Amino acid sequence: MPKQKSRVTKKKVIMIDTHAHIDFEQFDQDREEVIRRAFDSGIGKIVNIGADMAGSRNSVELVEKYDEIFAAVGVHPHEFNAGKILDIDALRELAQNKKIAAIGEIGLDNYTHGENPTTEEQKEKQRDGFIKQIILAKELKLPVVIHCRDAYEDCFEIIKKYPDQKFVFHCYGADLKFTKKLLANKNILFSFTGNITYAKAGAEIIEVIKTVPLEKIMLETDCPFLAPVPNRGKRNEPAYVVYVNEKIAEIKQISAKEVDRITTENAIKFFKLT
Repeated sequence: MPKQKSRVTKKKVIMIDTHAHIDFEQFDQDREEVIRRAFDSGIGKIVNIGADMAGSRNSVELVEKYDEIFAAVGVHPHEFNAGKILDIDALRELAQNKKIAAIGEIGLDNYTHGENPTTEEQKEKQRDGFIKQIILAKELKLPVVIHCRDAYEDCFEIIKKYPDQKFVFHCYGADLKFTKKLLANKNILFSFTGNITYAKAGAEIIEVIKTVPLEKIMLETDCPFLAPVPNRGKRNEPAYVVYVNEKIAEIKQISAKEVDRITTENAIKFFKLT
């Protein structure tokens, strides 16, 4: 018997969560309810993002089950720190699904966890995995979702070699100087998540959001992480992307409806969502 589509009640709205991880174990007990709640509360589409091969496979299963969920497949830089080997052929095969909208999340992460800094060997493995996956994205004519933490300049040195490739820096958090460097490239977008809702007045991320044109911004939750105010400290979920939308509207002093409209247009164009 063919797999049936799960039905969810959807209001006539357009907001898009461009970066979710609803395949993660944090949603194992109530995934169906979380997805239904998202669509009922005003979300039009969700892009679920792979973080490793297992998660990428799970993301493919999700897009086959839900009409308005799309996916990215890719291997996160932390996987290379742990000694994982990139199976580029397996990733290429996963990416053949017609609802795969991007390669990601991929990139570089030099953030020091505890007392163990990222080693030079780990950094090299991250760079190698990142480049191979960018090349795959070019081959398949797919955009790239970038994870970058404490490695923005290193990341830029790589992506500047691919000026025609489309990239989005997810959960963006670089400073204003670096942001202006990225803004010179028409193919680079920025997505912001719930952490902007608890940024203090005068924080550089606020100035960054003021500076980045709305036509280059997308919304995301990065759920189950980084739940926005008023749910900070709780599990994040796609329905909460509305708070990111409202915060960007507040920072830019425009209506939330306008932020919704333009960021949705950006997401549809960037990911080629149908």
